[in-house]
Amino acid sequence: MNIKSHPTSQIAPSISELRALFNGRVIAPDDPRYEQARTVFYGGVDRHPAAIVRVADAGDVSRLVSVAREAGIELAIRSGGHSNAGYSTTEGGIVLDLSAMKDLQINVQDKTAWAEAGLTAGEYVVQTAAYGLTTGFGDTGTVGLGGITLGGGVGYLVRKHGLTIDNLLAAEVVTADGQLLHVDHQNHPDLFWAIRGGGGNFGVATRFKFQLQDVDTILGGMLCLPATADTIASFIAEAESAPDELSTIVNVMTAPPMPFLPADVHGKPIIMAMLVYAGDVKSGERVIAPFRSLAKPYADMIRPMSYPEMFPAEEGEYHPMAAVRTMFIDHVTRADAEMILNRLQRSTGSMAVTQLRVLGGAMSRVPADATAFAHRNSRIMVNLAALYDKPHEKGIHEAWVTEFAAALRQSDNGAYVNFLADVDEAQVRAAYPNGTWERLAAIKARYDPDNFFHLNQNIPPVSNG
Repeated sequence: MNIKSHPTSQIAPSISELRALFNGRVIAPDDPRYEQARTVFYGGVDRHPAAIVRVADAGDVSRLVSVAREAGIELAIRSGGHSNAGYSTTEGGIVLDLSAMKDLQINVQDKTAWAEAGLTAGEYVVQTAAYGLTTGFGDTGTVGLGGITLGGGVGYLVRKHGLTIDNLLAAEVVTADGQLLHVDHQNHPDLFWAIRGGGGNFGVATRFKFQLQDVDTILGGMLCLPATADTIASFIAEAESAPDELSTIVNVMTAPPMPFLPADVHGKPIIMAMLVYAGDVKSGERVIAPFRSLAKPYADMIRPMSYPEMFPAEEGEYHPMAAVRTMFIDHVTRADAEMILNRLQRSTGSMAVTQLRVLGGAMSRVPADATAFAHRNSRIMVNLAALYDKPHEKGIHEAWVTEFAAALRQSDNGAYVNFLADVDEAQVRAAYPNGTWERLAAIKARYDPDNFFHLNQNIPPVSNG
């Protein structure tokens, strides 16, 4: 396979030249590791990069960015490979694979950690939890720190400790000209603002400095309840009125045949909720009691546990295909809940899910213009998904999820960039309202004027001068 390059650029390096440049850490189509190395998390993404370079350090990243830019080669950046849109890979270009960069330096006295971008959320929380400390990421252990951090980071600690970017103190970023920059509030503050929510548009983040929070034993786990209009609306109301220590992720769905659910529940609408109370366990029991009393639980796995137990190891090779939409809404009334249930029943997918995340708390107390994540006042984040098994069915499920999103839309027209799929510019703009897009476009023009980093939810460079 030849490496594609722009005809006006320099000649692309050969695979042997790349291997010489990167000490053999190059996987090409003739390598037995290639099929596994090119596979990303989501199914339906079947791209064939000409080479995958597993960089060892920031020097490798800088060198590869320079080589690819000068030769006009498309470069995809991969941390954990969880991009909904498949931006972690490329057809005929090069994948810059950060997965070997897993160094983690923990400073217990300062409660800070320098983490390389190839670490996964699960790897990070396991290591920091040994000291009774952690940083909030998402809700999946295999997600790479690079992608989730740059987009914002909404997870199990969002109401108590804010977004991931609210705990980001500094970063090291390789820009399109191959420079390695240290960015924080004092150094390149414009770039530091942009990478806190602006995604991968501005460079390759190689290391992050995070604030660590005291999180030792939590009260957490899964609670499964019957899904009715009343239980859904009441669950969301309880989550909104709960103290900041409690963060919830509510999945309204048809019960899958899971062993912890009674057989007569399989196929019925359920609430499958994940709860984390990051505080005193006895207080947490009192806070969670109203959720348990909404209906007789089908399954109650909430218990005192260490925080890493919320990120269990994933079994097998799971590569779901799904039609998805992400949005924010203002409320979930009984009528809203009834509509959600009706829409879910209309899906012909192998599984249909409405995920509801009540926001607020610490994330809402950060000024909206303090970072590129501009949804501080949004109340509930929604993800709609129809999973399916056959690629040719994609159009049917895309139509279902598009109509569902239109029916559910309220006054908040925003979107969370990390959950966007392969969408048009208008939908990416929805992630950056109230002047955020324009500010990001100007910073993009400063650091990546040729839009070299375009495999992302792209913000084209526009000079404000």
